[in-house]
Amino acid sequence: MDKIYLSAPHMGGMEMDYIQKAFDKNWIAPLGENVDMFEAAIMNYTEADYALALSSGTAAIHLALQTLGIGHGDDVFCSTLTFAATANPIAYVGANPVFIDSNEKTWNMCPNALKLALGDAAQKDRLPKAVVLVHILGLVAQMDEIMGICATYGVPLIEDAAESLGSTYNNQMTGTFGEMGIFSFNGNKIITTSGGGMLVSKQKEKREKAFYYATQAKEDVPYYLHKEVGFNYRLSNILAGIGIGQMKVIATHIENRRTIFANYKKIFAPMSGVSMMPILENTNPNCWLSAIRIDTTKITISTQEIVEKMAEKGIEARMMWNPLHKQPSFSRSKCYQITEQNVSEKLFKEVLCLPSGSGMTEVEQVYVIESLQIILEENTRK
Repeated sequence: MDKIYLSAPHMGGMEMDYIQKAFDKNWIAPLGENVDMFEAAIMNYTEADYALALSSGTAAIHLALQTLGIGHGDDVFCSTLTFAATANPIAYVGANPVFIDSNEKTWNMCPNALKLALGDAAQKDRLPKAVVLVHILGLVAQMDEIMGICATYGVPLIEDAAESLGSTYNNQMTGTFGEMGIFSFNGNKIITTSGGGMLVSKQKEKREKAFYYATQAKEDVPYYLHKEVGFNYRLSNILAGIGIGQMKVIATHIENRRTIFANYKKIFAPMSGVSMMPILENTNPNCWLSAIRIDTTKITISTQEIVEKMAEKGIEARMMWNPLHKQPSFSRSKCYQITEQNVSEKLFKEVLCLPSGSGMTEVEQVYVIESLQIILEENTRK
């Protein structure tokens, strides 16, 4: 059997039609009809007001911060249990990341820890210029609570929905709650453009300002004039063609991943020492990745060792992220938590992400399940 990847790209079959269209019309330059159509497809799907196609999700976060006027010396609160790409743009603009712990209920940002952090910042008269919230694995955060807390302190919310395109909270798409939201179309995401991202916003002027920065901050005059430093962040018209084709099959991709999660749940939920990732009431996650949690008092093998043993069987599994406040690159940054033991640090040690690609066959998933069952059963305390 070929190697089974965590989340391999899954083409729908129509992508080449739009790529060929770009070639036929010589739309090889960054802008073109495919870009416009892709932005329109995202707006139609998510019901976002405005959208801007970009070269990556990281670029989208950078432009969200830039558009909000965040700069040197400002504080930005950020989920700690996430990939570094969420927080790196905070450093790009010269701001200081302050990290917020997760909770057991969602594995996402803890509203109580956020409230504690904002209360502390208000007392010091140093409120952050933004809160960057991440919906990890496609799981949805407690949006009512978090938005209410941000509103109380007048702090804008940026949603990193890189992994949660198609996930909903009370039937509203993630990425559309905050001042701005971002999606990623990296090769392993729910849909892909090979590399790419999208910034969505509620206000036209925010979209226009982001577009200005994304196109080298060129002034609208008949010669080259730049009053500010800009960036080269627009998405290729060719890659946007892949995105249009992928949007035709996003519903099937999500349905497949939810089925894969249900299959894992059926087998592993009853197993001693294992629990499934939590799904918040009134949410419908896209199940971008399915994850299990290991009870270390019952399972005698670490998640790192499980990853290594799965790799020997040709299966890619992954540990949860090492929290950002534990990374050397952010070692000076504070992390707010309300529990004696940091929840994110526990999840890093106890969570295992399993192959979840929408193109994974039933035979492949059975092989993954059987392989993991053997490893767990061999390392369970009797």
